[in-house]
Amino acid sequence: MNPTIPHPDDVITLHGLFQARVQQSPDRPAYRYFHDGDATWRTLSWREAAAEVARWRAALSQEGLSAGERVALMMRNRPEWVFFEQAALSLGLVVVPLYPNDRGENLRYILEDAGVRLLLIEGLPQWRALSDGPPLPEGLRVIALNPPEGAEVQGVGPWLEAAPASETAFPTLTADDLATLVYTSGTTGRPKGVMLSHGNILHNAYAALQAEPAREDDLFLSFLPLSHMLERTAGYYLPMAAGACVAFARSVLHLAEDLVQVRPTVVILVPRVLERIHGRIDDQLAKKPRPLRALFRLGEAAGWAHFLRRQGRRHSPLAWLWPLLRDRVSAPVLERFGGRVRLAVSGGAPLPFPVARRFIGLGLPILQGYGLTEASPVVSVNRLDDNRPESVGPPLPGVEIRLGPQNELWVRGPSIMQGYWKRPEDTAAVLDAEGWLHTGDQAAEENGHLRITGRIKEILVLSNGEKVPPVDIEQALELEPLFEQALVVGDGRPFLTAVLVVNDDHWRELATRLALDPEAPESLEDPRVQREALRRAQAATRQFPGYARIRGVVLERRPWTVEDGLLTPTLKLRRGPVIQRYRAALDRLYARR
Repeated sequence: MNPTIPHPDDVITLHGLFQARVQQSPDRPAYRYFHDGDATWRTLSWREAAAEVARWRAALSQEGLSAGERVALMMRNRPEWVFFEQAALSLGLVVVPLYPNDRGENLRYILEDAGVRLLLIEGLPQWRALSDGPPLPEGLRVIALNPPEGAEVQGVGPWLEAAPASETAFPTLTADDLATLVYTSGTTGRPKGVMLSHGNILHNAYAALQAEPAREDDLFLSFLPLSHMLERTAGYYLPMAAGACVAFARSVLHLAEDLVQVRPTVVILVPRVLERIHGRIDDQLAKKPRPLRALFRLGEAAGWAHFLRRQGRRHSPLAWLWPLLRDRVSAPVLERFGGRVRLAVSGGAPLPFPVARRFIGLGLPILQGYGLTEASPVVSVNRLDDNRPESVGPPLPGVEIRLGPQNELWVRGPSIMQGYWKRPEDTAAVLDAEGWLHTGDQAAEENGHLRITGRIKEILVLSNGEKVPPVDIEQALELEPLFEQALVVGDGRPFLTAVLVVNDDHWRELATRLALDPEAPESLEDPRVQREALRRAQAATRQFPGYARIRGVVLERRPWTVEDGLLTPTLKLRRGPVIQRYRAALDRLYARR
């Protein structure tokens, strides 16, 4: 093991990992953040971070909470997220992370279900979400980094200043003690609290380090919500174990600017980020002269051939063009990521192969992985020297896999959850007596790599008995520039249709060409628009079997969002609510055919 990484046998809790890191490299950079006051990036050392954690620990210890009680935090990624969580973990408290943009209904349910005693929020937006609706659970105390004017919440500043300087004894904890309740984002029904122990998460972080090591000189850019276990394990605990520095992005809106300013070496991504950049590249290419478009395509193909040659899988003369074309074709794209990325991990949802192929061909080293909250979360990931981007890679060290009935992926190992909070029946439904977690995902294994082929509950069964996994088709539709978001419908129906949110720029372009008012709702119903949208949808899905082709479309201009309840906080479609919203339009569409 790398000598800069605390030995796993010496660390049994997440706060123990933090303490070991502070002791091992106290003066190395730990965290970077953007200071609004002077608009500069500032750096905290591990020693300075430890001093802040001690202040927060002293304040928390005055709240009269006992080990095992729940505290929650609801804010964007920033150093205070770490300070609060590490302080709480050191006292044996169980941390419940909340998404800063979640809906009030969801938030109140989680706070009530988990029995949260103390909640830390960032400021006014979070307070508005919490106060929009029924009263908060009785006995819940709220503190805020930036207390909203007139709100009955205490500011963090006075709360920290009032704490005594005396040291509070550390409780005796084990690796099996509960560290966190992470509520699943709930694409259907109420979210469930996944119980993860200190040992579950530590095992996962160390296994991921063995699969693809991070380095002490790495710089991570953290922008996926820390409420998401992928970012929490791979973008927070893993760099802590490796001694790497983490820079907290300001927001998704500032992501492009932060990538260039921070120049990270490691980024954790979700496919939607890469899909949007992929779409912008296509839009810009369409405006270039034909010779420049051809040069880009040639460079992309040469880069992919170079990748396959280095992987030892295929040798093509085209690969030898890559050194000649790299600077001309790929450099401008890689600079958008800061120009130093040596490792980009994609997870949280399937990454469309055309998107992966493009970026890998341009020299961005993308490793697709697979996981779920119930596994802390990483189950498998590709490796730099064994990267098959159409797959989600080999399992992590110590993770066992098995294919059950219907090719359902079963997973077993030390990072599997303890169960669902207060839901023994739900736990028994997915976690069997031998410790196998039944993931609900269908999979295949090829060349030692896992490939996710669908989700059992989301498989659409047409009235003729054909089974269709909708996610692959939706991904293909979203690669068509006209469509920003897609949902495929067809369960129990004779054929597939799609509800499609149009891209605003491309919609305006199409409406202008057809002499239509882009702002008029009836323009989307114009027969010419319907024919063109269907033509593009069918062209985008031509690689699928005939029964899996789109036969009709419902068009929408308003993007689906977390706020309107159509996306989860991790930006996954909530299929049921979306279908319900468009049920009348879908019924009319099927009735006409």
